[in-house]
Amino acid sequence: MPTWLAEETGRLLDFGRKFPHPLGGAAWLRTDGTPDLDAPVHTWITARMAHVYSMAELLGVPGAGPLADAALAGLTGVLHDDRHGGWHPSVGADGRPAEGKSCYDHAFVVLAASSGTLARRAGARELLAEALDTLVQRFWEPGHGMFADAWDTGWERLDAYRGLNANMHAVEAMLAAYDATGRQECLHRALAITERTAGWGRRYDWRLPEHFDSRWEPRLDHHRDRPHDPFKPFGATVGHALEWSRLILHVEAALGSTAGAWMLPAAKALFARAVEDGWEVDGAPGFVYTTDWDGTPVVRQRMHWVAAEAIAAAAALHTRTGEKNYAHWYETWCAYVREHVVDLPRGSWWHELDTANRPAETTWSGKPDLYHAVQAMLIPRAPLAPGLAAACATGAVG
Repeated sequence: MPTWLAEETGRLLDFGRKFPHPLGGAAWLRTDGTPDLDAPVHTWITARMAHVYSMAELLGVPGAGPLADAALAGLTGVLHDDRHGGWHPSVGADGRPAEGKSCYDHAFVVLAASSGTLARRAGARELLAEALDTLVQRFWEPGHGMFADAWDTGWERLDAYRGLNANMHAVEAMLAAYDATGRQECLHRALAITERTAGWGRRYDWRLPEHFDSRWEPRLDHHRDRPHDPFKPFGATVGHALEWSRLILHVEAALGSTAGAWMLPAAKALFARAVEDGWEVDGAPGFVYTTDWDGTPVVRQRMHWVAAEAIAAAAALHTRTGEKNYAHWYETWCAYVREHVVDLPRGSWWHELDTANRPAETTWSGKPDLYHAVQAMLIPRAPLAPGLAAACATGAVG
């Protein structure tokens, strides 16, 4: 299995090498890995590519450093809002930026800059200082211990919507920034978010609410009429329960002896709920995307990132506990990915499959994202702390 993990990491990284866009940043990649230059350049995709290829550089992958630099240049260049500060969500092929400012995007800029800093990429440390300051100053709500979700472009109007997805990635960003800077407040924020999320898990039988109002009260019917939304779907998102189960373990490991006794049980409960609600529930292999609040599947498509997070969560729980059932699930989901998700002829992983595990594009088109798949190939080879980039930097990835 370790051999496959290493080989698949290399195959994924080879697929993404054509991402640099003439405007700067990362192009959206088509199914065959060619860049779609008519599609916008997205901050979240660009930041993820910077993160992935910074880790690849730390692992000694030839040519990875210049690719990380190309992505980071998009974050300091075309995607940066030089007038108001912060980062645009995207820039169109005509060079025109999209409106608004998103916590989700800014969290990924922090992640990218943290990994770039650890990989000693030029300008990454300065980028991290700005990105971390912007994320905290603009989005952090101390009274709630959570990050707000969205502003208008000029930072004049804060949207009333609050979301758990952005906070999940903010936890990852805070852990990465802690690794890169040693700033304790980053770890404290990651803990605050994680502890509150576990509280909602207990309240809703470990089906996590994703959408909230400005007082952080759950909005359980949000987007009931838009169940396929790629970022804000209705209901409980199975893959996020898996992702949170792993993140709790990373926070616990980073805290060391000061970690709370609640953390491992919460991670196990989220994992168990996701498996019970999501895996093979309609008679075919794969995880459904979302469920209603009683566990009934809503969107049954299989997303590549959910399978990736399942592998990563099972590996993390096995690392933490040594329990054989997590090794069983890890092996089961690696086999599923190899059989159904990996696209050997064209490269990378199919981003979406239908209920019969055939390629589909209901929610996603192309294969723009290496982040989930590459991390799923690295996490089983790494400790729970420090984070992946720091583990790559210290030679701790086996």
